Amino acid sequence: SINIETEKKLSANDARAVLSTAPGVLVYDAPEKNIYPMQTVCANRDEVYVGRIREDNTVENGLNIWIAADNLRKGAALNAVQIAEVLVKKAK
Repeated sequence: SINIETEKKLSANDARAVLSTAPGVLVYDAPEKNIYPMQTVCANRDEVYVGRIREDNTVENGLNIWIAADNLRKGAALNAVQIAEVLVKKAK
């Protein structure tokens, strides 16, 4: 999971909208239906699965996001940076 704090408020819905247009990212986020990123879902896939997007009330302008990817196909550290960059651009 990653925790993000932006300069300006970015709602969970806005984050979903932004991430859904990011190349290589698949928003997989319906926890009420038990749909969220898991390793078993993304194995042998190039896409990065992003879900459980929610506002973090412990910090100002914070978001919590769960991410899953096949680490043999896409490095986890690079993935986290790319997702953070997309959200930072939206928050400016």
